[in-house]
Amino acid sequence: MGAKGAQGAGSRAARGGGRGDLPEVDAFTRPYWDAAAEGRLLVRRCRAEGCGVAHHYPREFCPRCWSEDVDWEQVSGRAVLYTWSVVHRNDLPPFGGRVPYVAAVVDLVEGPRMMTEIVDCPESELRIGMPVVVHFRHDGGGVGEGGRVAIPVFRPA
Repeated sequence: MGAKGAQGAGSRAARGGGRGDLPEVDAFTRPYWDAAAEGRLLVRRCRAEGCGVAHHYPREFCPRCWSEDVDWEQVSGRAVLYTWSVVHRNDLPPFGGRVPYVAAVVDLVEGPRMMTEIVDCPESELRIGMPVVVHFRHDGGGVGEGGRVAIPVFRPA
């Protein structure tokens, strides 16, 4: 999650040290991944007076006003499709076994824009602005219950 997590995951996979699609969980991101394992989606919301912006990916400060008065907030998981791309080739494990897949950006109804994957929808049915809802793909990785991590993906609502 975030640039450091994404670089770490990609470089780990490139070195043959593991899967590039699993997060590096730390003390800051653990609430996010624990909630995902329970089927809940969290974002961060600024609590500073006059701001109130919700943001994703999670940061320890507000990207609008730079306040550090931010907290976790559960969101509905409802969104609309902003854009997508169908990936036909990806050599990093385990993505090669998933191609083709739909990499996407969705706008959560609470405001933040989120990178994700669209599942359970034929490419021909994808439309900008189509309603989607969060779903959690459970993969190995040692984060949640039973040593599994839950990755938020979206499907048609």
